[in-house]
Amino acid sequence: MPHSNAPSPSLLHGRLLAFAAILLAAANLRTAVTSVTPLLDVLGTTFGFGTTMTGVFGMLPTAAFALFGVSTPALARRIGLERATLLAMGLAALGLLLRSSAVGVGTLLLGSIVALAGMGIGNVVVPPLVKRYFANKVGAMSTLYISVLQLGTMLPALLAVPVAHAAGWRVSLGMWALLAVAAALPWLLMVRRAPAHDAITATADPAAQPHGKVWKTSLGWGMTLMFGMTSLMTYSMFTWLPRIVVEAGAAPAFGGVMVAMFSALGLLPSLVMPALAVRMPNPFALAVIGFTCFTTAFAGLLLAPMQAPLLWACLLGLGPSTFPLALTLINLRTRTATGSAALSGFMQGVGYSFSCLGPFLVGWLHDLSGNWAVPFGFLFLCALVMLIAAWFACRPRKLEDLWHA
Repeated sequence: MPHSNAPSPSLLHGRLLAFAAILLAAANLRTAVTSVTPLLDVLGTTFGFGTTMTGVFGMLPTAAFALFGVSTPALARRIGLERATLLAMGLAALGLLLRSSAVGVGTLLLGSIVALAGMGIGNVVVPPLVKRYFANKVGAMSTLYISVLQLGTMLPALLAVPVAHAAGWRVSLGMWALLAVAAALPWLLMVRRAPAHDAITATADPAAQPHGKVWKTSLGWGMTLMFGMTSLMTYSMFTWLPRIVVEAGAAPAFGGVMVAMFSALGLLPSLVMPALAVRMPNPFALAVIGFTCFTTAFAGLLLAPMQAPLLWACLLGLGPSTFPLALTLINLRTRTATGSAALSGFMQGVGYSFSCLGPFLVGWLHDLSGNWAVPFGFLFLCALVMLIAAWFACRPRKLEDLWHA
């Protein structure tokens, strides 16, 4: 990891290549998810699949992120963070190209799985890379990469339909492979600079090696449940918010406006949460803000959905502020890149497993009860679990210190 004798080196001091490489990788972490969702109706007509397969495509991202979140720390220990990131960008590019050239549902699924595997690996390795190359600027770098990740989530969704109308769905899906290839180029240089025996495979203190011990700590479970419940509530609202407002009397187009506002407001916490978190020994108050926004929005959508719908959408957008908070805490609650990778993998692997279930359970509870009261009761419970978990996640302590506790 680059070092400087200056008391407070600038963000880019000797680290321009790492800076560009990390931000380009972050830009690729959601393109396979949001580039396909707006086109599922078109793809269903083209390849002849219905709502069941649409549901499968909807569950694939969180399932892949869960699976590769759990398995990536071992991969990173074996081949190193830089090589794992290069592999992630390569898989993303290959999967996106394969999906855009699909001749049937099978190749469409295969391309999606390959691309999402790359992005699942990328989710886990980017936080420890920030720890390795920007340990003295975690707040600033976390703000930048999480904001770029959010832009990489929004832009494919905004461009998918216009590009498909202008040039066809294959171009709309495949063009994001170019961004993955562009991200792979600086990682080729980073791999050449990385030592053959990567620092993540060995630390000065062998007892400090996490290697799967995260699940034994309250910090690990606090981080995981905070992240997992945030993702569960967010993905549930992405899925069901349009139907909630349509059943309350809104036009379908207005449901799309609600989701767009919900998505756009998510950029604001990404810009402010990391900077605030690094300045607070215990940032639990930030989690309370997210909890309050979520629960107020849930109450509004349940009791008065059309009285102030745009306010509810704005509050929903601010609710997932615990997402950038959790990503920032990965580095604030660890001492080493090894610990950061282990915590990142456990938090995202197990956390995304929870979020897989959210949209399904909300829909199932709605069908079972015939109203939205029971689903929102479930979401209120998830918000409470998130808040309790955040109390454990935000306490000022380090993961590596807990091995001996």
